[in-house]
Parts: sequence; C-alpha cells; structure tokens
Amino acid sequence: MLKKFSKFEEILLVLSLAVMVALIFGQVVGRKVFDSAPSWTEELARYIHIFQVWIGASYAVKLRQHIRVEAFITRFHGVFRQILETLSILVWFIMALFLAVFGTQLVLSSLKHGQLAPAMQIPIWIAFLAIPLGGAGMAIRLIVQLIEVWKGNYEKPTDEEMIV
Repeated sequence: MLKKFSKFEEILLVLSLAVMVALIFGQVVGRKVFDSAPSWTEELARYIHIFQVWIGASYAVKLRQHIRVEAFITRFHGVFRQILETLSILVWFIMALFLAVFGTQLVLSSLKHGQLAPAMQIPIWIAFLAIPLGGAGMAIRLIVQLIEVWKGNYEKPTDEEMIV
C-alpha cells in the first residue's frame, strides 16, 4: 500500500509542478503581452506550491533526503547507532505529529469560520489542508524508517528503490 501511495505522490508532485509552471507562465505572458492577467492564477500557483512543499516533505522522508548532519552519527555502529537514529527519528516524529494535530485544528478552525481565499474565493481550509497531510505523511514514513533502522538499515534508498 505504501508503494502505491509513493507512486501517487510522485505523480501528484510532477503534475502539480507542470500545472504551477503553466499558471506562472500564463501570468507572465498575460502581464507582458496583454498588460493584464487574472489574479487567481498567482493565488492558485501559490496554493499548489504549498501542497508541493508539504507533500514533498513527506516524500523526502521516504527517500531519506532531508537535511541532517551525519558526520557524527555515521561514526557509530550497532546498537549505539540504532539508539542515536531512534532518538533522532522520535524527535522528528513528535514534530510531524505536532504539525498533523495542530494543522488539523487550523483546518477545522478555518472551516468553522468560513474563511475564503481573496482572489479565488475558495475556502482557505483547502490550502491549510496541506499542513496536516504533510505532517501525517511524515509521521507514517518515520514509523517505517524507525522499523528499518531497527532492522539495521541506516542507508538512503538506492536509485532502484527510489523509483518503486
């Protein structure tokens, strides 16, 4: 199931990038050629980018591509390394869970108050939804990563594993 989810994330990230680039290109052409461009394209591109960042953060956990200092931890092996990796993942997991919980509260609060996006007039909770989705995605992936660490796998996935 996680493999299907990963494939869905990949497709979503690539397609959303293409849509965002098209929107921004249309905005630039509209401004430079026609001296006018709809304001909703800029706002939609911004919201797409927000989703890309949060969903991409979850996907980066799968690939173990987040920035971290490894100069210290790579010097250790065995159980001590597992403990250090576990502590690191647990701190990160708590942060991801925090984002998921409080992001959900933000979405519910926005839904309750009926806030709308300025240009597109869509409910703003749709844009805020990226926060709990990204936080939950990271939390799930961190649990998987923790299991891998206790199996003795500390390395980033190889290129072949990244495609799957």
